[in-house]
Amino acid sequence: MPADVSSEEVYQALKTVYDPEIPVNVVDLGLIYDVQVNDQNNVFVQMTLTFPGCGMGPHIAQQAEWAIQDLDGVEEVEIELTFDPPWSPEMISEEARMMLGI
Repeated sequence: MPADVSSEEVYQALKTVYDPEIPVNVVDLGLIYDVQVNDQNNVFVQMTLTFPGCGMGPHIAQQAEWAIQDLDGVEEVEIELTFDPPWSPEMISEEARMMLGI
């Protein structure tokens, strides 16, 4: 039987995914809106991008999916991109703000 997967493990995996244009991971950038793990270890992530026309969007979503899929016990991964609410710089974590000098 596969190990149970926690949302905390998913967030930790997502911290390994970076926006190639900004040297900060997607969690600290505030791009992750929701993480759900069901009883079958299927993972759903709702995330956004810094702007809707971001050319790196498909790449970032794919990297997020792969990072989660690498966790022991994960069965299926669904990444949903949304722009509601739109991302804003206020969503960046305090730690990332210090790294970026803002």
